[in-house]
Amino acid sequence: MRIHYLSHVPFEQLGAMEAWFRERDATISQSLLFEGDPLPDTGEFDVLVVMGGPMGADDDDSHAWMTPEKALIRDSIAAGKKVLGICLGAQLIARVLGAPVTANPDREIGWFPVYPTSAGKSDSIGKLFAGAPPVLHWHGDTFAIADGAVHLLESKGCPNQAFRYGDNVLGLQFHLELQTDNAAALCDACPEDLADGPWVEPRDSMLADEQRFEDARQLLGRVLSAFLR
Repeated sequence: MRIHYLSHVPFEQLGAMEAWFRERDATISQSLLFEGDPLPDTGEFDVLVVMGGPMGADDDDSHAWMTPEKALIRDSIAAGKKVLGICLGAQLIARVLGAPVTANPDREIGWFPVYPTSAGKSDSIGKLFAGAPPVLHWHGDTFAIADGAVHLLESKGCPNQAFRYGDNVLGLQFHLELQTDNAAALCDACPEDLADGPWVEPRDSMLADEQRFEDARQLLGRVLSAFLR
């Protein structure tokens, strides 16, 4: 299995996904877009992982790599590659599929439960969240569900948390991949996001419980197994 991931900022990397891939002898390559790395050809990978970042999904004018990145996502979907988007990555996939990305009514940052939708309850990925587990959120924008996509998960702070498009595309608004050090780096990089809000958890509380990060890592493995088979 050949994994290629797209990184938009230094503090948004594969996190716990890297160990999961390496334990399965996957080869991993990357385009660090913030360093000007080139994008690959679709023939160079089996799985494309699109990571998060603080920019918006329509900020093409501010980031020269965003338009060609969307073209790569579009070509990868058309080629039947597995495409996984996390946070901004999920929003970019939604845009490629024709759905708008807009500001959520409130920032959603911290550990809050997600719930399967009616469609998600019968989906191989959606049903992994049957117990409404708390997951780590960090976003101010939200994607709409594209035509032809299946809405899998929702939360009280943001209705659209996950979607599947066919069998080869999965978008997750939240972060199962973040471990404690990754989440701390995100807090350091974006402290202004932690201003008080109805769905904002303070930094100390967010980082305090190691078991939540371990539970998320275990859930991540089950999601990746179900998606990548």
